[in-house]
Amino acid sequence: MPFFSKKMTQLITRGRFVSTGTSYEVRRIPGRSFKHIWQQWSGLTLEDVDKLSIIHVTGTKGKGSTCAFTEAILRQYGYRTGFYSSPHLIHVTERIRINGQPIKEDHFAKYFWHVFNKLSSQKESETDMPAYFKFITVLMFHIFLNADIDVVILEVGVGGEYDCTNIVRNPVCVGISSLGLEHTMLLGNTLEEIAHQKSGILKENSIAFTVPQPDNVVNVIKQRAIERNCELRMVPDFKSYYWTRDPPDLGIPGPVQEINASLAVQLAHTWILKMANRNSRLSNGNEADNRLIETSENNNACAAKILRRSQFNSTFNGKENLHHSSLLHSESQISSVSATPDENNDFSIISPKKTALALSRCVWPGRTQVLCGRTMDFYLDGAHTSESVEHCASWYLSKVDNKGAKRFLIFNITGDRDVLKLLKPLKRLHFEKVYFVPNISGKTVKLDQLELQTTSSLQHERCMRNHEIWGEENSMVLKNVCEALSHITSTFYSHRNTNNDEGKPQVLITGSLHLVGAALLVLDPNLTMKTNY
Repeated sequence: MPFFSKKMTQLITRGRFVSTGTSYEVRRIPGRSFKHIWQQWSGLTLEDVDKLSIIHVTGTKGKGSTCAFTEAILRQYGYRTGFYSSPHLIHVTERIRINGQPIKEDHFAKYFWHVFNKLSSQKESETDMPAYFKFITVLMFHIFLNADIDVVILEVGVGGEYDCTNIVRNPVCVGISSLGLEHTMLLGNTLEEIAHQKSGILKENSIAFTVPQPDNVVNVIKQRAIERNCELRMVPDFKSYYWTRDPPDLGIPGPVQEINASLAVQLAHTWILKMANRNSRLSNGNEADNRLIETSENNNACAAKILRRSQFNSTFNGKENLHHSSLLHSESQISSVSATPDENNDFSIISPKKTALALSRCVWPGRTQVLCGRTMDFYLDGAHTSESVEHCASWYLSKVDNKGAKRFLIFNITGDRDVLKLLKPLKRLHFEKVYFVPNISGKTVKLDQLELQTTSSLQHERCMRNHEIWGEENSMVLKNVCEALSHITSTFYSHRNTNNDEGKPQVLITGSLHLVGAALLVLDPNLTMKTNY
C-alpha cells in the first residue's frame, strides 16, 4: 500500500533525533505532552489503559529477554498475552505480539488507519503528529484494548520516567533489569542519573523486582521506591530455585540470561498469584477463573486441580503471601526473595514443570542466537554497552573456541557510546577480518528496516571512525551486510586449502540490534531460527 508506506515514512522521519547535541532536559518535554496526545486526540483515556493488566519492564541490558521469558511463562500457563517490545528486527509488526505471534499485517493496517486518522484530524500542522515510537505506542494500546488478552508485558522504549509507555498508572508488577551507561545524552552521564530515570516506572501500591546492581544504583532505586510507596525486592540466583530437577537449559542461551530468567520468574509468578488472589476474593471461592489454577495435561476435559505444596514451593513462585516482605524504609535494606521452601503456604498454583518448560522453549531472535548455514555459521547478539559486549565475546568464544575455524566480525554501533571501550573485548577474539558496516542489509530496503535514529551518511562516518580505532590492517568499511558476507566468502574460500579440514567461517554479528536485524533480513527473513545461507 504506497499511501500507507508514505505515512509510515513521515512518522519515521519525525522519529529521528533532531540534533545529536540536544540535551535530555529539552528532549523530555515531548514525553510529558504524550498524555495530551493520548487523551485529547486518540480517543482513549487513562481510565481505558487502567483496564489492562500490565507488567512493566525497564533496564539497560536484558529487558527484552526478560519480557520474552515472562511472556513465555504466562503463555505456558494458558494465559492470553499481549507483548510490546522494541526495536523490531525485520517488520514493525514484531513489536506488537498477541499470544507470542506478531500481529497480522492487515490487523496492524486496520488500527494504523484508525489511529492515524484520529490524530491527523486533530492536527494543525505536521509537527503536531507524534513521532514514530509514540505513534506505535498509541497504536499498541488501541490494539491490546480491543484484543482478548489477560495480561500485557510492556517493555519501556528508552529510560522510564519520561518514556511514552509510562502513562501506565497501576501496573501489577514492575521489573528493572541490569543497568548500565546508555543514551547518556538523554538519560544522564552517570549510573545514578540513569537509575533515577529507569526507576521512574515504579508506582504506588505496586511491587517491583530488580536484579543485583551496583550499590549506588540500588540506593537510587530504593529511594525512588520509598518515595512512591512501592515494594521493592531483589531476585534470587537462578540456580538457587527449588526446581524439581536441575535448572532448565534456557531457550535464550548464555550465563547472563539466568538473571533475566530469574527476574521473569518473579514477575510472571507474582502476576499469576495476584490475579488468583483477586479473583478468589471476588468469587469467594465459587466463581474463580479456571485459568488461574493448574489444568490437568492428561485430562481431555481439562479438569482443574490444585498442586500440593510438596510439588512446588511458593517462595519460588514469588511468594503468595506478598506481605512477608515489608515496604522499604529509609534505613532498611532492599528485601530479597527467598528461593527455599516455604512451609507457611497451604498450596501453590505454580507448576515447576510449566515454568521450566516455558524458559527452555522461549526464543528471542537476535539475542545470543546461532544460525548454522551451509557456507558459514553465524552468531548474532545485539550488544550496545561495554558489559553486553563482554558477555557477547565470552558467549561467542565458548561456542567457537574448539572449532579451529577462522573467525570474522561484522560490527556497527550508533548513538553516543564509547566505541573504544566497546571494541576492546572483541579485540581479544583474534578475528581474521573485521567489517564495519551501516545497519543496511543490502537487499531491497524495506520501510521497516530504516534506521530511526541515524542517517546512512552519519552511520558511514561512524564506521570509518570505528575502522580507524580498530586498526586498518585487518578491518574494512563496506556498504552493507551483503557486501561483508560476500567478502567473507571470497576471502575464505579463495585461500582455503582444499586438502585440509578447516571448518566453516564463524561469523559474529554484534553491536546495534538494528545491524542484527539487517543481517537477519539476509539470513532468515521470516525469523524461522534457521538459515540456508
